Amino acid sequence: MSVIEQIGIAAVRVAPQDNVAVALRPIAPGERVDVAGASVVATESIEQGHKIALVEMTPGEQVLRYGWPIGSATQAIPAGAHVHSHNVHTNLKGEEPYRYEPAAPAAPVPAANRWTFDGYRRADGSVGTRNQVWIIPTVGCVGRTAQRLAAQANARHGGKIDGALAFAHPFGCSQLGDDLDGTARILAALACHPNAGGVLLLGLGCEENQLSALIERIPEPYRTRMRTLGAQFSLDEMADGAKAIDELVEQAAADTRTQVGLESLRLGLKCGGSDGFSGLTANPLIGRAADAVVAAGGTAVLTEIPEVFGAERLLMARAEDEGTFHALVELVNGFKAYFLKHGEPISENPSPGNVAGGITTLEEKSLGAVQKGGRAAVVDVLRYGERLRRTGLSILEAPGNDAVSTTALAAAGATLTLFSTGRGTPLGSPVPTMKLATNHGLAARKPDWIDFDAGSVLDPAPEGGMDATAEALLARICEVASGEPARNEVHEERDIAIWKRGVTL
Repeated sequence: MSVIEQIGIAAVRVAPQDNVAVALRPIAPGERVDVAGASVVATESIEQGHKIALVEMTPGEQVLRYGWPIGSATQAIPAGAHVHSHNVHTNLKGEEPYRYEPAAPAAPVPAANRWTFDGYRRADGSVGTRNQVWIIPTVGCVGRTAQRLAAQANARHGGKIDGALAFAHPFGCSQLGDDLDGTARILAALACHPNAGGVLLLGLGCEENQLSALIERIPEPYRTRMRTLGAQFSLDEMADGAKAIDELVEQAAADTRTQVGLESLRLGLKCGGSDGFSGLTANPLIGRAADAVVAAGGTAVLTEIPEVFGAERLLMARAEDEGTFHALVELVNGFKAYFLKHGEPISENPSPGNVAGGITTLEEKSLGAVQKGGRAAVVDVLRYGERLRRTGLSILEAPGNDAVSTTALAAAGATLTLFSTGRGTPLGSPVPTMKLATNHGLAARKPDWIDFDAGSVLDPAPEGGMDATAEALLARICEVASGEPARNEVHEERDIAIWKRGVTL
């Protein structure tokens, strides 16, 4: 995929073969738009982030952005016209055959050894960016109890650790089979997270997601920093819970931060509320950060499988070996089958907010979204609820839903998540969830939500441009990983959501 060739005053063309350009600001009818290799007069108003036709297109002709088709014209489109959902339709249909056609390895990324952060070394070799006590309920019935225990613990122990967090959810009962297994896998994986210096597993007693079975999913070494409590078997669950948390806090309080390099970072990659700028600014910028972490020997993990449809071949071509390729094919086609089984088209995306921001089809959204994975080889494919196994870039099974996918990233072991957004969201996950605005307007409007303004990618150098902005982002990542709170943490936006796929009893 090509980088931006040239930035005109009004619009940008990403790749030389593109027959559309993206408006960097509102374009008025009659205004001349000059981009790399093309000049056109707008025939109608074009909103910021939306596309203008650089050439005349006939019905059925492929519309190209990023050098790839994002759909087909449904009618004749004059040069200078607005190109969007009223005259373009997706090409996506269903499951596809894929061939193993590995791309040439990307040019090596210079090692970013100068970047360090202060993290918490754990016994399993991982490094946390926070030192917290996590209270994880087995079932929704004790979710509020967990929240009360966390609030009281923070009042008692403020400053000793990085806080006590409760992760309430509505599941764990009235579930069967694979659906129940998914809930248990996510909760067990969260209990092993590097940011948790201590964990209280809080059960009720009569739920399907039994506390004893959940503990069996957790490797023995992690249980040394874990306590359990069944509320139905306690005369006073608040007193017993407080005692268990106090023990965990005292244990975790002995941990201290130590300086480590990017090889110790586990970076989650996510986008939400995307717009026409996402694939121009924030997503490729996140890709730069992911490449720097991977080049240093660290880990990045990309999810939202429905939001690779139409761009999946770009990831498949980067599979480290044929086994990884086939695992990725199985994951992508399996997710497509999941949609079709429920009678839903696989292209039922982008969202209304995405469309308003200029994204026309799922292919267009996906071609922008996969840029968060940078250029590194794909070394592993993880199923929902699985934990990271290797350094490098992994692909994780999860839907596009922001809350579900950020939770899956945390459960996989991401210790900090980069979240690009063009529309804005306050949402956070169990780990620091840094929001990158795709444009200056959002960053200015929502400073309480936004951690970093990626709109500077399109600003003139030396202050702006991709290189300078990537340097600034890496510096900010290291600050947050060292303890500087992300905006979601400041506002206590740290929830979990579990992917429910089965019947409810």
